[in-house]
Amino acid sequence: MTDLSYEALKVFEGRAAATAGVGKDPVNAPMIRHWCEAMGDTNPAYGGADPIAPPTMLQAWTMGGLSGHQGRSAAYDELFALLDGAGYTSVVATDCEQEYLRPLRPGDEITFDAVIESVSERKTTKLGTGHFVTTRMDVRAGGEPAGTHRFRILKYAPAQREPQAKRPRPVINRDNAGFWEGVARHRLLIQRCGGCRALRFPWLPGCNACGSLAWDTVEASGEGTVYSYVVMHHPPFPAFDPPYAVGLIELAEGVRMVSNVVGVPSDKVRIGQPVRLEFQQVDKELELPVFRAVESMAGGGV
Repeated sequence: MTDLSYEALKVFEGRAAATAGVGKDPVNAPMIRHWCEAMGDTNPAYGGADPIAPPTMLQAWTMGGLSGHQGRSAAYDELFALLDGAGYTSVVATDCEQEYLRPLRPGDEITFDAVIESVSERKTTKLGTGHFVTTRMDVRAGGEPAGTHRFRILKYAPAQREPQAKRPRPVINRDNAGFWEGVARHRLLIQRCGGCRALRFPWLPGCNACGSLAWDTVEASGEGTVYSYVVMHHPPFPAFDPPYAVGLIELAEGVRMVSNVVGVPSDKVRIGQPVRLEFQQVDKELELPVFRAVESMAGGGV
């Protein structure tokens, strides 16, 4: 991390962050419905013959999705390159403010401009040291002002912390104690309903298919595939060493469980990748089931 002159950052205030941005879709009823269902909002104003969009959807109509927008300014990229080059490579959103000037209705075409409103002096937080950057977006519908969206982030260098000696302990209770007893014996046990014989994971006190409280267990073969995964980079939790891959593993028996994928670099994990169970001693008191990429065991690449 290198120290940046505040004057070198302050010159970006007032410069455009995006110009002549265009919403990728007009305001539309399906997106309003999805939003309301996700939020549990049953306000009748958002449905029926003449609906309006929930005001808090203001930003949703301006978002570029995975492909992004093309209107971001050179000044915005230059500011973030300057912060990245000084070591402030991490980012966290801190807060947003919205002002609503008129209701949005299906069919409204959205356009917007954005400006770098402020860059703070260097601040030290629990996350680390960095600079707060606030952008203001002015949103229009059919060319008329519709609202303002202020968004503030912290670009920072993570604080260095000494990792604790132990990883967090799993919560063991009467419903899952049998699973952890199996792990201690290097057995991965799956619950099987005593009524309908359905397999289930994670362990539950009763069957979520038929409601039976009777159950026994079957031992998993240990074979599986990566159904989905994420690679953890941040935050750096104590006793963990990012980046590392956390996978949703589909076992050969048909149930899925979450565990680490090991044996390959985290950026080489792929959906559909075959894996095999092993037990990893993470400290003197804790052993966990993890899944090793099969190709790496055979000495091949992934």
